[in-house]
Amino acid sequence: MLRVALVAAAVAAITIPLMPLQWLSLRLRLPTRRAIPVAYHRALCALLGVRVRVAGERLRRNPLLIVANHASWLDICVLTALAPVVFVAKREVAGMPLFGLLARLQRSVFVDRERRLLTAATNAEIAARLAEGDPVVLFAEGTSSDGNRVLPFRSSLIGAAHAVLANVAVADGGEKDAVVWIQPVSIAYVGLDGLPLGRPHRPCVAWYGGLDLLPHLAEVMRRGAVDVAVSWGEPVACAAATDRKALARALEATVRRMTVSALRAGVSS
Repeated sequence: MLRVALVAAAVAAITIPLMPLQWLSLRLRLPTRRAIPVAYHRALCALLGVRVRVAGERLRRNPLLIVANHASWLDICVLTALAPVVFVAKREVAGMPLFGLLARLQRSVFVDRERRLLTAATNAEIAARLAEGDPVVLFAEGTSSDGNRVLPFRSSLIGAAHAVLANVAVADGGEKDAVVWIQPVSIAYVGLDGLPLGRPHRPCVAWYGGLDLLPHLAEVMRRGAVDVAVSWGEPVACAAATDRKALARALEATVRRMTVSALRAGVSS
């Protein structure tokens, strides 16, 4: 428990002073509103002992919607440590003590994922983030898994790209075309304490189902030394004529392939 106490104290020591700085950055629309979350989550990864291995590259073009699988609250730390992203999160997150405030400070968009379609207000908010040049992360499964598999992607969530096309236009090849770039990304937890993280133990890192957050957080703090593989797939241009169901299937297949490959490589390493 000594390690848990020391890590928790260190996390509090960086969180408390950075929260008002981020709030001020948002109020004044300073460039630091993007830089602070990246620096903060990189520090969190270092304190928690999370080591990230990256394959591929994030697209530097905008607007960019990043579609990822979801296995743990650690996914937030890992992806933000790599890029100045904002997240589409379940509305329940907004009401969580402290974590809801941190999500709002990172300008997360909160949605009711039980509804079949996203609301016009939610789509407008996602469009605003994209138009400002923020990569938006969408966990397309609609929930988290046990880390051993990729769940089916919800086409209604990916369909948000269609809904924001009317608000976003980018230059492409000298022509002004409405398009949103969508890039698949895989997150796979492959190691723990320097050893391959096999199927039975992967849920030690994954946070899913009815697991309580605070005990899981304390367990990750106690263990540390988590190895995660992040794989960026080929980006796809989504236009108004793009079939969202076909797109969802293609993105799901890509993320599943990259995840399986990373998990197999982790077990065999």
